[in-house]
Amino acid sequence: MKCYRKIIRIPWTARRLNQSILQELGMKERQLLKNIKQLKLKYFGHVVRHNNLEKLCLEGAVEGRRGRGRPRRRWTQDISDWLGFSVREASILAQDRDDFRSAVWEATSYKDPP
Repeated sequence: MKCYRKIIRIPWTARRLNQSILQELGMKERQLLKNIKQLKLKYFGHVVRHNNLEKLCLEGAVEGRRGRGRPRRRWTQDISDWLGFSVREASILAQDRDDFRSAVWEATSYKDPP
């Protein structure tokens, strides 16, 4: 919603409902996050299906000790959270494009809470 507010130049101090902002943009739901998730999941499937440098970087591990503080959020953690599988299971699923597409569609389709 912050991006949508910036697009139509609404200051952060303005007290407006999210629905009125979406209505002003002519949208029924928040599409930006859905599109980002979908593109990220599609790219994951593309990288996993090919044997290239990106796949090596994705599966590789770095030697050494971990730094202090809370561990940083990893790119693959989003993938496993959105799909509901581990990264290994998701990479196996990505080998079959049709099954992976249906899993991506299911992960990116919003279900309104009752």
